[in-house]
Amino acid sequence: MWARVDGRRSFELGTADEMRTRLNQLVLSGRKTASTGLLAVYAEEAEGVEYPGETLALLDKDGARAALIEVTRVALKPFGEVTWEHVEAEGEGHASVEEWRAGHRRYWDRMGTPVDDHTMVVCVGFRLVGGSDTGMSDTAGPAS
Repeated sequence: MWARVDGRRSFELGTADEMRTRLNQLVLSGRKTASTGLLAVYAEEAEGVEYPGETLALLDKDGARAALIEVTRVALKPFGEVTWEHVEAEGEGHASVEEWRAGHRRYWDRMGTPVDDHTMVVCVGFRLVGGSDTGMSDTAGPAS
């Protein structure tokens, strides 16, 4: 099971190093509003898939809460069917879906889980609703 922080499920991007710091900065800046995970990892961790309206604790590389995010959409689909709209919402500057796929394949290969176009993934969209325990509010204002 994934960590719980203040009664919320956690959400961790990338690996717990500089990669996570960079990805979290994209979330905090508003550029990153989506992420993709392997459906098989949810099964391995005995976790349910996120659902729209769920508030999650975005964790930093040390396991502390960096922010709160609210899930806005979830789609289960084969890796080869991830759309440009989702790739763009990931906010990492990919120039094409093909470039995004190549980068994610390299990442998951390094993690020991090679993927192909038929591997099921979870595409999660979210919005930032609160910051870390270091000063930002836990409440959301109107969506912009």
